[in-house]
Amino acid sequence: MTFTKRFSALISVTARAFSVNKDAKTSSYTDGVLSGTSNKSQAARPKKVDSVNDSVSPMNWKKEELFRSSKLKSFEFNDLRVATRNFRPDSVLGEGGFGSVYKGWIDENTFSPSKWGTGMVVAVKRLNLDGSQGHQEWLAEINYLGTLTHPNLVKLVGYCLKEEHRLLVYEFVSQGSLEKHLFRSEFLDSFETGNSYFEPLSWNLRIRIALGAAKGLAYLHSSLAGVIYRDFKTANILIDSDYNAKLSDFGIAKDGPDYGRTHVSTMIMGTYGYAAPEYVATGHLTYKSDIYAFGVVLLEILSGRRVIDKTRPPGQRNLVDWAKPYLTSKRTVLHCMDADIEGQYTVRAALKASSLALKCLSGVTKSRPDANQVVKELEQLQDL
Repeated sequence: MTFTKRFSALISVTARAFSVNKDAKTSSYTDGVLSGTSNKSQAARPKKVDSVNDSVSPMNWKKEELFRSSKLKSFEFNDLRVATRNFRPDSVLGEGGFGSVYKGWIDENTFSPSKWGTGMVVAVKRLNLDGSQGHQEWLAEINYLGTLTHPNLVKLVGYCLKEEHRLLVYEFVSQGSLEKHLFRSEFLDSFETGNSYFEPLSWNLRIRIALGAAKGLAYLHSSLAGVIYRDFKTANILIDSDYNAKLSDFGIAKDGPDYGRTHVSTMIMGTYGYAAPEYVATGHLTYKSDIYAFGVVLLEILSGRRVIDKTRPPGQRNLVDWAKPYLTSKRTVLHCMDADIEGQYTVRAALKASSLALKCLSGVTKSRPDANQVVKELEQLQDL
């Protein structure tokens, strides 16, 4: 009888551990996105709303629950419809789990819709209610970007909450995502810039972008913000006209541990290849989880290869596993470097950059540098 009771209890715990919410359809990798279960729910910073209450339907959320920031504009749905030319397909900048992002124009002073091509250009993200993300991600985006301000974070202009409509309005970042620049051959018709071809990013621009992204991460990890980004990847790094990096998409960001705790126990979410192995294994999220993802992105920047590429030969499909043996030696490091930037850097610079990536990718969490150390090393690399 004792055995039966304990076995029944174990089955019950296991069933709860592998239960899923409405946005996490499976506890495994699906379409490149990792979703799992949660040991503990945390509200997004600032703690105004329980933004991870999965039992509440988005349609049941009251407008009063929305965190209100004085610097955010509350848009009318009809105004955003006019600004984007009725969400026309040729206004689409990109698409993701949240929904589609549209280009629009508004008056710089009144924020009312303006004639196409005049005023201030914005990016309008519209929630797809049938998509993989939902109201909680929309709300987290407002709660974070409504309070966090930094040159290397994308600026949130405002939001729209009208009946079933959920929209976010951002500054328009003209050069699109780092993903589309690094892997331009996959994006022959760019929605983001209107160009059919991207020039390869130079070595100097790649380091500049990596440094900007690291500065954004350092701010998030600082005591001023205390945020774990949790979705650091090339698709979420936007580039402005001066090639400054801006981190975007804070829908799954989390508050960092506080009061002496070492980690946050949370639902396993992120993108396959970028998520730190210890986080995938345990659900324990730390600031160093972001550092691992930074190491992956830096490796993609240096190599011009995707972290997961099933079109490559066996043994080369996982970039981290393939590249690691080459990153420690002057004789082999060039084997990993992107041919598009050949001759633009010294072997010393390549080795220093690859060494930084390797430290960020360490399997020992404590051995990874913090974001401020990453910034310092990249600044030194700029001077080489």
